Amino acid sequence: SLLRRNPKLHIGIIEPSEDHWYQPAWTLVGAGTYDYHRTRRSMVSVIPKKADWIKDRAFSIDPENNSVTLESNRKLTYEYLIVAPGLKLDTTLVEGLTEAIDNGVVCSNYTNPNHTWEVIKNFKGGTALFTQPPKPYKCGGAPQKIMYLADDHFKRSGVKKKTNVVYATSGDAIFAVPEIAETLMKVVDRKGINIKFSWELKKIESEKQIAWFEVSPESKEHNPINLDTFKQNGLVGIRYDMLHLVPPNTAPDFIKNSPLADNSGWMNVDPYSLQHIKYCNVFGLGDVTNVPTSKTGAAIRKQAPVVVENFLDMIRMSQLSNKKYDGYSSCPFVTGYGKMVLAEFDYTKKFKPDPKLKRMFIKDSSKEHWRLWILKKYILPFLYWHKMLKGKEV
Repeated sequence: SLLRRNPKLHIGIIEPSEDHWYQPAWTLVGAGTYDYHRTRRSMVSVIPKKADWIKDRAFSIDPENNSVTLESNRKLTYEYLIVAPGLKLDTTLVEGLTEAIDNGVVCSNYTNPNHTWEVIKNFKGGTALFTQPPKPYKCGGAPQKIMYLADDHFKRSGVKKKTNVVYATSGDAIFAVPEIAETLMKVVDRKGINIKFSWELKKIESEKQIAWFEVSPESKEHNPINLDTFKQNGLVGIRYDMLHLVPPNTAPDFIKNSPLADNSGWMNVDPYSLQHIKYCNVFGLGDVTNVPTSKTGAAIRKQAPVVVENFLDMIRMSQLSNKKYDGYSSCPFVTGYGKMVLAEFDYTKKFKPDPKLKRMFIKDSSKEHWRLWILKKYILPFLYWHKMLKGKEV
């Protein structure tokens, strides 16, 4: 987008990976309804031709001296810096998770959606446990939507009648937007899913297949079931026959350890301009920032044009443009094969549906609709590869 607006810019992109992945489709991969290989492109094919690809990893940032040190010990200097490294999945924050994840009946769409599908496909009944970590984490709907799809598959494969689907979430509500929460609770009731609110995963004993939780005194339960639980050292354990989890999400180490971070380790930016609070020649976007909205690709889609406008005006006039980011984000809640709800909202957490959805004859995207499934499975991947990554606004 920057190069489209000003081809004379000299842009370097620090990126160590050989592959670029369309991760929003990994939920569908984990449910056996999307080809994993279609979510990959070579990195060289998506790097803009007029930009310099610096195939290395950022090790540290020194904004006082306008420099970035790479893992190879090479040092680069800059006039302006845009920081968009995403976040880090830190399995060390849950005891036993590093050893358990992607092994046996423990799976995660965040790390290996192919393994998730194998676990769901081979499930023969018992307790299917799904967990959600404390915020922030990327893709607010991901912990739930794989559960809804798995429940559909259990029904199709004939194991639903001998299965307890349990959702243990660290949150105190199903979702923050009331219109979406109302629909999701209807889905939960239709499927008979047991929800344990304010349960935070702390430890996994993969040999015994027990997940241990810290349970808040204010915890609530929806659709209660008789489930064997254990108590040990202040934690409550659930024995599972399959476990899908979301590893704790943190900022990358080189951000946490830099002057760019706030007290929580996330990059400290103005929530409207996305300019760093202290360093005026530094901008942040995407999952690494501390803006108070859900970390999604949809959020980045709306953040990027704001950064572009402000960046170009800083170069031209040493001041920001009038363009502001309003906190827009969206979470596509796939509620079953062929069904989806689209949560769109801003900093106020008010439901904010895109008017363009009416072109698809969708009157209310807070309700389940098959056309929203078409949007998720076919239209959004196309727009991502052919529009968003080409710097075109969608």
